[in-house]
Amino acid sequence: MPLYGPSLEAPADLTHVLTRGLERDPDGVALATVEEQLSWRELDDAVTRLAHGLLGLGLAPGDRVASLLPNRPALIVHYLACIRAGLTAVPLNYRYQPTEIDHALEVSGVRAIVAHVERIDDLRASSGVARLPLPAVWYGGDGQGPRLEELTAAEPGDTELPAADPDRPVFIFFTSGSTGPPKGVTHTGRTYGWIAASLAAGMALTADDIALPGSSMSHIGSSKLALAALSVGASLAIARTFDADEYLSLLRERRPTVAYILPAALFALIRDHDASHADFTSLRFLIAAGDKVPAELEEEFKVIVGTAIHEAYGMTEIGTSHLNPPDRPVKEGSVGTTNPSYASSIRTESGEEVALGTEGRHWVAGPAVMAGYWENKDATVATMDGDWLDTGDLVRMDEDNFLWFRGRRKQIIVHDASNINPEDVEDAISSHPSVAAVGVVGVHDEVHGENVWAYITLREGASRPRSQDVVRFARERVGYKAPEVVHVLEEMPLTATGKVDRVALAAMAADRVGGHHQRSAHQVRKYREGDIITARKSSMQGAS
Repeated sequence: MPLYGPSLEAPADLTHVLTRGLERDPDGVALATVEEQLSWRELDDAVTRLAHGLLGLGLAPGDRVASLLPNRPALIVHYLACIRAGLTAVPLNYRYQPTEIDHALEVSGVRAIVAHVERIDDLRASSGVARLPLPAVWYGGDGQGPRLEELTAAEPGDTELPAADPDRPVFIFFTSGSTGPPKGVTHTGRTYGWIAASLAAGMALTADDIALPGSSMSHIGSSKLALAALSVGASLAIARTFDADEYLSLLRERRPTVAYILPAALFALIRDHDASHADFTSLRFLIAAGDKVPAELEEEFKVIVGTAIHEAYGMTEIGTSHLNPPDRPVKEGSVGTTNPSYASSIRTESGEEVALGTEGRHWVAGPAVMAGYWENKDATVATMDGDWLDTGDLVRMDEDNFLWFRGRRKQIIVHDASNINPEDVEDAISSHPSVAAVGVVGVHDEVHGENVWAYITLREGASRPRSQDVVRFARERVGYKAPEVVHVLEEMPLTATGKVDRVALAAMAADRVGGHHQRSAHQVRKYREGDIITARKSSMQGAS
């Protein structure tokens, strides 16, 4: 039977998301960075002014507006202004290049874009931007056209703001494109309101909290935490960049009580900087989501902080359906229990429910599930079965109703008829003292089906290990799952959401297999028996 989370009375009202903060303490801090802050009154005023300003440009309710902005208070103001004006916000990853910008603009059919002036050359190189019916709105300096700061400061015009419509799309987020070109995930005021309400309830957020959304708010991960916090009157501590120095400054100066940080960034904070126990004492809990938390990170975090990391599970299409709740002991390695308003079903490939403790394919339902992929009915139909969404992930549920993530179905490596979860191998290799980041992929082999290849980057100042030593290190921990080949990269390729890009790694591996680096099945078998295959040092241009 499907497992249902606790029920909730209603979704968050995104149009009036600032009401609780305004009623409680209008002059209190609503959001802040290390260098600036806005009160609830100032934030509400800025949102109203910008909502009128956007409509004054010639936009109308229902229009889509793209944004190419870094993490700043202005991004939150922009999102809330779009919602209040009846517009659909289309956040673009700040690392997008012109071709990626063009794709997103074409898919979503936006009429205008708001962008930081430091991206002016990329927007000039974008054919999609050149075709927009309205000029770009610039932020952060002088650009040719309207300026976001001026629209936010101007007196509201006579344009009447539309009535709230919960079924109007409020966000179109783009997926990372790991299974094809990025698709536009559409959330309405209703579905995103349920996402915010469920997360606030699952995290037990109150008006006394200070939330740190420690990743890009152009993605759903940090944007949903931001709106969930604001909806209950909690304030925000906004990370402008995603490095340890920024996190440490926020932890020390803004003293957040809850935080969301990607595992890779948390690793850097714990390992390579002078973070101490005192820096984390304001936190009642920290969520590391978006990627698997390595066991080594769990241990190092507990040594410094004294508490466990709370893992969570979610997708752009559904929000956060599972979370290690703050009122129960953390089950390390689990992604937690079912959040309020969600239902979880684990099925066989043919659609039958599996027995408790059995691995299966994960389906999720609930009012927070996306309205669909924008202008892509085929992709929506392929992903949805009635109210249920096929996550494509392999999971199991234990006797305490905690969910355990077992891997992306399309990324499972099948070697000699055995399923190998790349994250198990990554978890083992990440504990090597020289390894900073690791990605594992399967490479086609005529004898074994697929062989396991690992790509690693090295910690600053670490000596370069021999490839066979890394393999031996992994074999001691995961046995037959250990990689046959290890390559060292100058930089690890990342997806738009900051995860290790296994699709890019698989393409790199395919290039090697297809070129002069190809190795015979006999060589691979010898390597398994302990002979040495030297891995060349490679480089990979990371996302800008």
